[in-house]
Amino acid sequence: MLALQNFFTSFFSYKAYVMLPIIIWLIALAVRVPFKRSVTSTLQLAVGFTGVFIAFNFFVSNISPAVNALSLARGLNFPVLDVGWLPLAAITWASPLAAISIPLVLLLNGAMLMTGLTRTLYIDIWNFWHFAFLGALVMAVSGSMVLGLSATLLIAACCFKLAEWTAPDVEREMGLKGISVSPISVNGIAPYTACADWLFDRIPGVKNINYNPERSSKQRLAPGQTQVQGALESDGAVMDHGSMLDLLGEPMVIGFLMGLGLALAAGYGLKETLELSVHIAAVMFLLPKSGGLIGEAMVPVTTALRQQVEKRFPQHGNLVVAMDTGFLMHHKSVVVTGLFLMAIAIGIALVLPGNQVLPLGDLPNLISVMSLSVLMFRGNVFRAVLSGIPVVVTFLLISSHLAPLFTDLARKTPSFNSEGLGLITAFTDGGHQLRFLIFEAYQGNWWAWGGLLLVAAGLAFTRRRFKASFSP
Repeated sequence: MLALQNFFTSFFSYKAYVMLPIIIWLIALAVRVPFKRSVTSTLQLAVGFTGVFIAFNFFVSNISPAVNALSLARGLNFPVLDVGWLPLAAITWASPLAAISIPLVLLLNGAMLMTGLTRTLYIDIWNFWHFAFLGALVMAVSGSMVLGLSATLLIAACCFKLAEWTAPDVEREMGLKGISVSPISVNGIAPYTACADWLFDRIPGVKNINYNPERSSKQRLAPGQTQVQGALESDGAVMDHGSMLDLLGEPMVIGFLMGLGLALAAGYGLKETLELSVHIAAVMFLLPKSGGLIGEAMVPVTTALRQQVEKRFPQHGNLVVAMDTGFLMHHKSVVVTGLFLMAIAIGIALVLPGNQVLPLGDLPNLISVMSLSVLMFRGNVFRAVLSGIPVVVTFLLISSHLAPLFTDLARKTPSFNSEGLGLITAFTDGGHQLRFLIFEAYQGNWWAWGGLLLVAAGLAFTRRRFKASFSP
């Protein structure tokens, strides 16, 4: 068992842009993608993911000093450091539960596929850590590997179904058939998004507001909506396509303005202000380009995979392949939503009672976390941002609350050096609502069970939404 654990710890120490392409290449060969095409697609996938990681790292390295300067200028002190998801992944793979979790989750996925309980084929092995992380937390506080594994399998099963139920949203907005979003950190808020969308549709005035940069650029229409020419439609008033407001459909313009506002608030000089603004604009221009590479690279592999599985198991048609969110970075509305919410998250963190963390390392992850919600809202940035505010608030409060536990576990993890960091957390991955509710429920907290009842109702609503509107 120790040897297996060491193998997985070593294997998952590789960067995602190295490990995932290797896995995808092996799958491509297994499903008989031509060798030349498999190599070029794999390298294109690796380049795309590398571009996303480089952009995010560059973003954090530029925005962190500005955010820190802003908090100092306001005389604020945040005792918890947002170091991003890396320590959480390190905690997971250092747990003795991790080595058992991977084959168990694979078996669960296979069993659910064979019995027709899901149509999701979960090939994103890297993101298994999201499931195993919950198990590691439960095991850490309960001392029971059985309870930890049961929590791991529970959240994995939820993820498989949510990937299946949201696949039509990915197909409608991205034009990719049979592909869905894999991380539970992303599709885990789908029930909340489905309910929020239903509510928006019933609020007079609000239901007609549609700020959609993606559709504005492609001139696509949603059922029952008038044409979006500028990017904003409110109560029947359509902005002219050539107006200045159309600039808000460009992620690099939003990035430039975000950098400008942050630099001015932090008291930067002219030189530093312009540099930060251009740097963030560059990141927001490069992200969609990298995302486009990932989406293009996955098409031949997922198509061949679905064909081979459906050929051998014709009763399992309409297969859905779950993969990481990198391919969604090509969607303008996804990037713009993330940018707005990053600025909002910093503002909320400065004034939210009970919050102890200033978003830094995990801040750009908001683009990924809200990406599927943007697609469920049909690219409507207005709805995505408005619904994202409660998500941000709960991220801050939960990640602050769990910081002592994360810090304690990280200090016991050899692969992560936490010396001199004080209390640490991860703004989004450490504050994920579904994982938190399950974790607290396993500790017998009655309010968490009440929260899970609401989640179950949201799951039922999401399933009904899928059956009513998208069932093949």
